[in-house]
Amino acid sequence: MNNPRITSAEVAKRAGVSQSAVSRVFTPGASASKKTVEKVHQAAAELGYRPNSLARAMVSGRSRIIGLVVAYLENHFYPEALEKLSNALQERGYHVLVFMAPMTASNIDDVIEEILDYQVDGIIAASVAMSSELSDRCQAAGVPMILFNRSQDGPEMSAVTSDNIAGGRKVAEFLLASGHKKIGYIAGWEGASTQRDREAGFTQCLAETGITLHAREVGDFKMEKAAEATRRMFATDPPDAVFVANDHMAFAVMDVLRFELGLLIPKDVSVVGYDDVPTTSWPAYNLTTVRQPANRMVAETVNLLLNEIEGNGAGPRKIAIDGPLIIRGSARIPQGFTPEG
Repeated sequence: MNNPRITSAEVAKRAGVSQSAVSRVFTPGASASKKTVEKVHQAAAELGYRPNSLARAMVSGRSRIIGLVVAYLENHFYPEALEKLSNALQERGYHVLVFMAPMTASNIDDVIEEILDYQVDGIIAASVAMSSELSDRCQAAGVPMILFNRSQDGPEMSAVTSDNIAGGRKVAEFLLASGHKKIGYIAGWEGASTQRDREAGFTQCLAETGITLHAREVGDFKMEKAAEATRRMFATDPPDAVFVANDHMAFAVMDVLRFELGLLIPKDVSVVGYDDVPTTSWPAYNLTTVRQPANRMVAETVNLLLNEIEGNGAGPRKIAIDGPLIIRGSARIPQGFTPEG
């Protein structure tokens, strides 16, 4: 037999305070004296009372829930970033619901509709493509949305990314300074702004010195596809350096180069990635890469979203945060080259 649910009125009676005082104690941001807080918490603990967040949301019109949408977690950058986002939001009195979604904008509509059904106060979309129609749908519902590690060309939606164009340029400058001439690139999913911008910065910098890509393949941000791309790229006239659009794929590239093709890294070929996930520093990979400044990206994302929720927003913004090139042992190091971090 289920025990009856304890009510706030019973807590108020046990604590000797008003029911509104109990409500204030369990409402983030509301004021109550230290003595009242102690009495209410003691009474709640004795009775086994838990506040009903959904009921409070119906009264206040605020759920204090943020919908966090992510397309895939295989890339180690995302579990770490999502943990940071969750912690940062919880410190500000919000809770997080995580929803998995496909990477393509054409299939995400149902997911967004489901999130809106939960009466969330805001949405963070990480590693997913968003259509302008979905942006309009969220705006009509009064639910602000921020893109994390993705952007879109239109001005409708705020987005926080690393400076992917600058990051791509840094890799090109580094490889050119190392004397590489036959440079390849393994792209991520071509519908992603991150992929587009990293390649644009990379190839623009090469072109400024009269160099064109020696080889190009697509790995779709997936390890198995990156491995296949590596086999194709090195089947004939292989490059002497490869920039891989993220670390997740770069690990597969390095494994194929070393264990299938018998090549030495960096003696035979230099490899550079992007993200600086924890595995990059493992001795097995020791990967040179561009670091995504996750802490700063998370802070900007949370501030943008909560300012919108709390009515302090200044309209949609695009924020691109510069990240350093982290030099390790997977690529030839130019003489006299000074690392950033």
